[in-house]
Amino acid sequence: MADNASSDDSVAFVQKAFPQVEIVLNSENGGFAKGYNDALKRIDAEFYILLNSDIEVTPNWVDPLLKQMNDPSIAGCQPKVLSYDQRTMFEHAGASGGFLDKNYYPFCRGRIFDQFESDNGQYEGEIEVFWATGAALMIRSELYHKIGGLDDYFFAHMEEIDLCWRLKKQG
Repeated sequence: MADNASSDDSVAFVQKAFPQVEIVLNSENGGFAKGYNDALKRIDAEFYILLNSDIEVTPNWVDPLLKQMNDPSIAGCQPKVLSYDQRTMFEHAGASGGFLDKNYYPFCRGRIFDQFESDNGQYEGEIEVFWATGAALMIRSELYHKIGGLDDYFFAHMEEIDLCWRLKKQG
């Protein structure tokens, strides 16, 4: 777990409830990108999972992602992300890119602006997307480091789009 100089009791909670979890304590909050970059330098794994602390996962959620990563041409992948408060509605289901909403966020499958689709199984299939969300992203560690990881210029938001764009440019 990487902690970006949080001021709540999350580190103490994890230390007590999950003592087997190694915690990387960053001395300052350098933002999403720098926090991950600092922590991932210390992790030796074939794949990384970037997972926001406000994401609740379901049992075996990693299995379909690992299945996708069996294809060496895939740099990264993500699951669909449902709303925490309205669990039958999407937060988003992968991105299509190309357009920006009023907050300069690219359009996502399952959602346009503040209009969220119900999950009726329409995004159960596998599809190539322009970018995958950094909220729940599995990525090849070798490629992550080869392209320089997340750009620290982005304190929060758009860093995963930049990362995926750079990966796409590399093929």
